[in-house]
Amino acid sequence: METNVCAIDRVVRIGLGAVLAIAGVAVLGEFLAFGTVVGAVALLVGLVLLGTGTIQLCPLYHVAGIDTCGGN
Repeated sequence: METNVCAIDRVVRIGLGAVLAIAGVAVLGEFLAFGTVVGAVALLVGLVLLGTGTIQLCPLYHVAGIDTCGGN
């Protein structure tokens, strides 16, 4: 499968994913008080963003026909 996440989109995904994953771990470790569900969701979304940014492939983009790489 060809990549469909490039340049700025990739940087934003990795940056936001890292922030959300760290926040999720902090909430689950009870360093922040937002609730277990919020922490788990933040961690999950953060990991998905990190993964899609790292491999440069987003399944939702593929289904929607979006390509931030300009058509490869």
